[in-house]
Amino acid sequence: MVLKNIEEIIFPSMTVLGILGNMSVSVNYMFNWWGSPEKKPIHLILIHLAFTNIIILLTKGLPNTIVAFGLRNFLDDIGCKIIVYLARVARGLSICTSSLLTVVQAIFISPRASGWRRLRPKSAWHILPFFLFIWILNALISVNLIHSITSTGLMNISQLKNSDNYCYFMPESQEIKWIVLPLMVLRDAVFQGAMGGASGYMVFLLHKHHQHVLYLQNSKHLYRTPPELRAAQSVLHLMLCFVFFYWIDCAFSLILSLSSRDNNLTPNTLEFLTLGYATFSPLVLIHRDGLLVECWNAQWEKLRKCLSHLYVQ
Repeated sequence: MVLKNIEEIIFPSMTVLGILGNMSVSVNYMFNWWGSPEKKPIHLILIHLAFTNIIILLTKGLPNTIVAFGLRNFLDDIGCKIIVYLARVARGLSICTSSLLTVVQAIFISPRASGWRRLRPKSAWHILPFFLFIWILNALISVNLIHSITSTGLMNISQLKNSDNYCYFMPESQEIKWIVLPLMVLRDAVFQGAMGGASGYMVFLLHKHHQHVLYLQNSKHLYRTPPELRAAQSVLHLMLCFVFFYWIDCAFSLILSLSSRDNNLTPNTLEFLTLGYATFSPLVLIHRDGLLVECWNAQWEKLRKCLSHLYVQ
């Protein structure tokens, strides 16, 4: 009973908080995108990441909220396939987009003499082919779910160990498992390897910058941190958030697969971890970059100018 009450608080709160946070981030970067003469690829990637997080929250958070409140299963067979398929695709997109964000940010802060500088996108639109690639990749990897998912409302199932209370995972053949599972592992390994390498490179560059700042301070020179390095610090905090939720999710998934007895706590923890990065990653950006403060100041400045103009008239 206590667990159910906790679910009724946590899942709706995370879903609403995450959607509002991601919408705030995406709207802010959209305004920066259209209002700035220089279109930054990082802003485009962050908008895509926020959009991916919103898909995760809608496809995982809302159904879990409905289940937590004990409401009737509203998904038919087609709806169930769409919801679960989009949730799996969005999870893969989150991994790929986070990796792309880290790599592009590492390229942007690399020294001018570095060979990585040659890979710097000439335009933000050069990022779009990468978006197309990761959408196609994750859509193909998850296509087996269209066949293996059905609604629990259509079945008389006494034990729903392979379901998430509103959709049922039908057993798949070993051939399909041995095709899909290695592809998912390979995708995660490649993109997280790139993320780890780029993050390590950024830590190295930020350390050199810190040593340079200490030298200038000792020499009594004034120095302001470039915006690219401040953005790199925000991206590193974002990646720490991602790594935290991803690897704890993997650990609990392993525990659940090896567990021989039913335990409602572990699946609920998995659902919390699935929503965790999508919920808290925009809060990291808002806190690090002061997005809401900047947006509020910009809107207040516009309102003040409008009121002063009306007063003059």
